[in-house]
Amino acid sequence: MLKKQFVVYGIVQGVGFRYFTWKKATEIGLNGIVKNQRDGSVYILAEGSASQIDSFRDWLSHGPPSARVDRVEENDYSGTRSFGLFSVEH
Repeated sequence: MLKKQFVVYGIVQGVGFRYFTWKKATEIGLNGIVKNQRDGSVYILAEGSASQIDSFRDWLSHGPPSARVDRVEENDYSGTRSFGLFSVEH
């Protein structure tokens, strides 16, 4: 099981990005969270298999049609937090 952190930059707040991210992560079968950050980016912590993470990363690179993704930063997550599902945090 892999745990990855993503930060997505661009026009990603106020366009339903968290909802569509939750929907895609749930479709893929990932666990984790998505939340807006004060700097206008969106933070995602996702855990799943390598193929699930690969599929999710591909989707994040463009996001939903309402968003404009400029860049995605990805890092391994070494924390101890774990999840039973994927949810939107406020």
